[in-house]
Amino acid sequence: MSEKFRPGLTRQVESGGIALCTDVHLAALFGIRVAFSERSGGVSGPPFDSLNLAAHVGDDPRAVDENRRRLLAALGLEECASRLTTSVQVHRDHIAEVAGDSAGRGASALDAYGPIADSDALWTRAPNTPLLMCFADCVPVVLVALAPDPAVAVVHAGWRGALVSLPGSAATVLARTVGCGTDAILAYVGPHIGACCYEVGTEITSHFTARFGTIAAADGRLDLNAVVCADLVGAGVASDRIARVGDCTLDCSDRYYSYRSSRVTGRHGALAAIVKVD
Repeated sequence: MSEKFRPGLTRQVESGGIALCTDVHLAALFGIRVAFSERSGGVSGPPFDSLNLAAHVGDDPRAVDENRRRLLAALGLEECASRLTTSVQVHRDHIAEVAGDSAGRGASALDAYGPIADSDALWTRAPNTPLLMCFADCVPVVLVALAPDPAVAVVHAGWRGALVSLPGSAATVLARTVGCGTDAILAYVGPHIGACCYEVGTEITSHFTARFGTIAAADGRLDLNAVVCADLVGAGVASDRIARVGDCTLDCSDRYYSYRSSRVTGRHGALAAIVKVD
C-alpha cells in the first residue's frame, strides 16, 4: 500500500477557528499526522494574533502554550503534549534526531530545559512525539517514510537552508535511517513567501542560479518553491510524491505570519507525528 500512496493536502477549519492543511488519508491509513497551521483560532493578542506557536518572538508564553495545546487537540494529539519537540532554528544545516531524553525538549514555552539547540531539521522514529517548527516566510517541509518502519522529519528552509540543500539532505538521512530509497519518501511543502513577493539582491540570486539554474530566480525575485522541489527531486524524491500548499505568506498575511510584512509578528507551524494507539 505504501508504494502506491501519493500525498495530498486538504485545508480544514476546526472548531474554535483553527485552520490547517493536512493529509487526511495519511492519517487514516498510516496513523501519521502532518499539518501546516495558519494564524487563526488562538489566544495571542496583537501583533501575534492569534495562533502564534513560537516562544522566542516576545509573546506571552502562557498564550503560546495554549495555542500549541489547541493545535495538538485539533489533530487529536493533545495527550502527546509533553512530548512535543521544538528546536532553536538558526538558518544552518544541522539535522537532529529526536529520541530518548530529547523527546519533549521545548514542549512548553515556560520550560527551563529549552528546545533542541541550533537545528533546522528534526526527525524521529519515536511514536507519539510531535515535531514542531515555526515559520514566517521561510519554507516548511515535512518528510515522511512509511516503510519498512515509519519516520518523520520537519525542515526549516530559509534561503540559506535551501541554498545548502537542507531539504534534500534531510530526505537522504530519513531514507538511509529507515532503509528505503529516497524515491519512497513523501514530501509536503508548506506555505512560504512566493516568487511573486520575494525580492532579493543579485548577490543572493547569483548563488541560486549558479546552483539551480534559471528556475531559481528571475527579475530579482527568488523562487524558493522551485528551489526546494528541485532539491528534493535531486536527492531522489519522486516528483509525484511532493505535495504543496502553494500559498504565499506575504500575499496572504491575513492567514499566515509574514516577517516581511510585519517585522514583529508570530509564527505558524509545521508539525509531524507518528501516532501509536495503546
